[in-house]
Amino acid sequence: MAPGIIEILTLVGIAVLGIYYYLTSNFDFWKKRGVVGPQPQALFGNFKDILFGKAHIALQVKKFYDAYPGEPMIGMYAPRGKPILILKDPDCIKDVLIKDFNVFSDRGLYVNKERDPLNQNLVNLEHERWRPLRNKLSPAFTSGKLREMLYLMTDCANHFERYIVEKCLDRHTIECRELAAKFTTQSIGVCAFGLDTKSLDDENSEFRKRGRELFDTSFANVARRTLQEFLPRIYELLGPFKYSRAVLFFARSTKETIDYRKKNGVRRNDFVDILMDIQAQPDKLKNIDFDEKFLAGQALVFFAAGFETSATTISNTFYELALNPDIQNKLRTEIQEEIKNNDGKLTYDGIKKMKYLDMVMKETLRKYPPGSILIRKSGASYTFSAKKVQIPKDVTVMLPVWAIHRDPQIYPDPEKYDPERFSEENEKSRHPMNYLPFGDGPHNCIGSRFANYQTKIGIIVVINKFKLEVCDKTCIPYLIEPRSIVPSPIGGIHLKLSKI
Repeated sequence: MAPGIIEILTLVGIAVLGIYYYLTSNFDFWKKRGVVGPQPQALFGNFKDILFGKAHIALQVKKFYDAYPGEPMIGMYAPRGKPILILKDPDCIKDVLIKDFNVFSDRGLYVNKERDPLNQNLVNLEHERWRPLRNKLSPAFTSGKLREMLYLMTDCANHFERYIVEKCLDRHTIECRELAAKFTTQSIGVCAFGLDTKSLDDENSEFRKRGRELFDTSFANVARRTLQEFLPRIYELLGPFKYSRAVLFFARSTKETIDYRKKNGVRRNDFVDILMDIQAQPDKLKNIDFDEKFLAGQALVFFAAGFETSATTISNTFYELALNPDIQNKLRTEIQEEIKNNDGKLTYDGIKKMKYLDMVMKETLRKYPPGSILIRKSGASYTFSAKKVQIPKDVTVMLPVWAIHRDPQIYPDPEKYDPERFSEENEKSRHPMNYLPFGDGPHNCIGSRFANYQTKIGIIVVINKFKLEVCDKTCIPYLIEPRSIVPSPIGGIHLKLSKI
C-alpha cells in the first residue's frame, strides 16, 4: 500500500529535523567553555555574508571583534558548525605564533597531494612537510641574497620610471593598482625567476594578464576558493576545472624555465635554482615527493603572493600620500636627499637609511594589511592562559590582523594615516603582537625582506620625480571589494600623476 500524504510529510519533517540537528548540534561548543560570540545560523554558521559576497572576511571579523570589547577571545562558527576561535589578547596570540608554536604549527588549509598537487605549497603544507621545505628555501631570502639582487630591482625601477614618462603622464588619471602590479610582476619575474615578463613593455603581457586572472573576483574563482575551503570533496570532483587558465599558465612557465636551464646549463642562484637543487637531492627532504607539480606549486605561490601583495601596498601608499600631501612632501624630501648623498644612485644601504619611508610603509601595512587574518589549527588539546579556555585538537584559531590594526585602543584614531605611529619611541610602547602584517614566529612570511625592498623601491621611483593628487575618480571613501583575496577597493585606485 502506497504511503499517504501524511506519512510522506512526516518523513520529510523528520529528515529536516535530523539535518537541522546535525547542522546545529555543535552550536553550544563555545558556550560550554565560557566564550562569548555572535549567534550562528544553521548551515552557514557566522559566514553567510562572506559566502554570499556581501562582506569581506576582514570586515566581518572586525565587526565581531568590535562587538565584544574587553574580551580576550570570541567564539564563532564556520559553515556546518565548525568552531573557530578569534583571539584578541596579544599574549595569547604570542603563545600561538611563537611560544607554543609546536601546538599550532599547521595553518589547517586544504592540501591533497593526489587530488590537487599544484596546491601543495609552503603556505598550505602541514608541518611535517613544511618544516624541511622552509629550511631549504630560506637561503633564497637572506639579507645577503637581497643585497646581491638589488641591482636587478633598480634596473626594473629605471624601466618603471621610463614606462611612467612614456605611457602615463599624458593620461588624465592612472589606476595605481595596475600600474604597481606591472612593476612588481616585472621585478619578481626578473629577480626570482630570471624571466622578462614584459609587463612594462607590452600592454598585452601574458604574465600580467594571467596575474590579473589569479586574483580576479569572478564567479569561477570565488566558487573554487569557497569549495576548496568548505566543501573540499566537491572541489576535488571538479577534476581539471579545479585550475584556472592562470594557474596552468604559471605552472607551464615554471616547467619551461627549468627545462631551459637544465638543457643550457644556466644558473642564476635565484629562487628557481634553489628549487631545482632541492629537486635534484630528493633524499634531503623526507616525506616530500618533489616532482614537477610540487615544484610548480612553490613557484606559483611565491610569484603570485610576491607581485600582488607588494602591488597592493604600493598603490595603497600612493592613495594615502595623495590624500596627505604634507606627508608626501616630507617623504619626497627624504628620498631626494638620500639619493643625492649616493651620487644619484639607489643603493641597499641608502634605502635602509630612509627612516621616514620605513614609517610610511609600516603605516600603510598597519591600515591595509594584505594578510587580513592569520589562521592556525590546534595540533593537540590546548588551554589558553586567558580565561583558562581549553580547546581540543583540530580547532581553528583566527588572528584578526585587520581588526587589531584598526583597534582605537591600540592605534588612536585608527582611520587617520599617521606614519609617526612607527617612530622608534611609539613602536616600543606597543605589544609586538599588535602589528602583524607579515605574521610572526616560525610561520612568518618567508619573503618579507624581498617584499619590503621591492615595495619601497616602487614607492621611491614615483615619489622621487612625480606628484600624486586625488581626482574625481578617486575612491573616497575606500570601500573594499567583498570577494577580493587581498583587501582592495571597488573600482581600483585612480589618481592624478604629474611630473615635478
